[in-house]
Amino acid sequence: MKSLFPFFLLLLSLTLSAQSDSHAKTAAAAAEVEAKVIEWRHHVHENPELSNREFETGKYIAAHLKSLGMEVQENVAHTGVVGILKGGKPGGVIALRADIDALPVVEEVDLPWASKVKTTYLGKDVGVMHACGHDTHVAMLMGAAEVLTKRKADIEGTVVFMFQPAEEGAPVGEEGGAELMIKEGVLSDNKVDVAFGIHINAQTPLGEVNYKPGGAMAASNSFKIKVKGKQAHGSRPWTSVDPIVAAAQIIMGLQTIVSRQTELTKEAAVITVGKIEGGVRSNIIPDEVTMIGTIRTLDEDMKADIFERIERTATNIAAASGATAEVTINKGYPVTFNDPDITRRLMPIVAATAGEDNINLVRAITGAEDFSFYAQEVPSLFVFLGGLDPAKEPTDVGGHHTPTFEIDDRSMKLGVEIYSNIALDYLSGAGQ
Repeated sequence: MKSLFPFFLLLLSLTLSAQSDSHAKTAAAAAEVEAKVIEWRHHVHENPELSNREFETGKYIAAHLKSLGMEVQENVAHTGVVGILKGGKPGGVIALRADIDALPVVEEVDLPWASKVKTTYLGKDVGVMHACGHDTHVAMLMGAAEVLTKRKADIEGTVVFMFQPAEEGAPVGEEGGAELMIKEGVLSDNKVDVAFGIHINAQTPLGEVNYKPGGAMAASNSFKIKVKGKQAHGSRPWTSVDPIVAAAQIIMGLQTIVSRQTELTKEAAVITVGKIEGGVRSNIIPDEVTMIGTIRTLDEDMKADIFERIERTATNIAAASGATAEVTINKGYPVTFNDPDITRRLMPIVAATAGEDNINLVRAITGAEDFSFYAQEVPSLFVFLGGLDPAKEPTDVGGHHTPTFEIDDRSMKLGVEIYSNIALDYLSGAGQ
């Protein structure tokens, strides 16, 4: 019996050659659309809208998708847009996701297209800024939609373009984000097999891509602790049960949960108090203090343990001073989990697009993403695309969620190529 090895080598060679030709077509198409991608990004950046309020952003995206002739669903999860591109050949279904909301941040970057938008958020006058790069995500996915539409005949299956609102969290009392998109059927109705997402990163050099199999981003849970004491005159503290002092002791106690009670060699964890509020004037000890904060974890068992320790720490410290503490921890976002098998299949496509030398295997980060909800439903991969001008250092630009956050426009062409090649190659069976 003759060896089949030469046949397999020939088959591999033909497969790689076909992929190379396909990627060359994608690169050329991305270059053609790059100027429009930059224009779209500038428009969205200059006209930002907060979570669940992305009315004009949704219309802008929908108009583009309709111009491409694909099926378009509007007002998904309030303001989201879903485009459905059925390829020229039968096959599976992949979803590509971009988030579209901005943040209550006043922009300080000197750009001709900087945001001047103002609004009200939680009763306060605020600026509105794309301080996390969602404007680039929108523009890149709009660009990929155009590239893939032109290559419709090559697509072996269906591509679902998910332009998702409220990634930063729905307003108080409202549903929103990925969880509501799923609830309204964006995955089930379209029979999505796999989901893929990109997040721009301001501190990663242009052209590089970071990824991590398994738990890549932390679960995020906000908490509120209400400390109740007894009000008294500030000159007579012994007649009070001072909730401010008790709250201060609770804050310090919470820090020992991570530093002294949690097995940090297993996974990282963070407990941060972000706001404390109580009292009305200098000489009145109030009867109540409220603090709010965030919990970040990368392991479900550790998360449950930390929740119990927060409850115990707050209530016992408060009780020691005669006060009481009520602890509320919200559902939050789960861990963003990159399915190992899908990561193994899709990362070679990313590497072939960006270049092997530009791919970085990184540690998990304690930031959170509601892409995690898609990853709970279908095998998924979420990667980080470099957006830093190579001539600059990471310290030269502001971090995410800051007024000086900045992204190099040149980063987006690679994002368009990655979105497009992932869809084409996955649906064609590459990497199986």
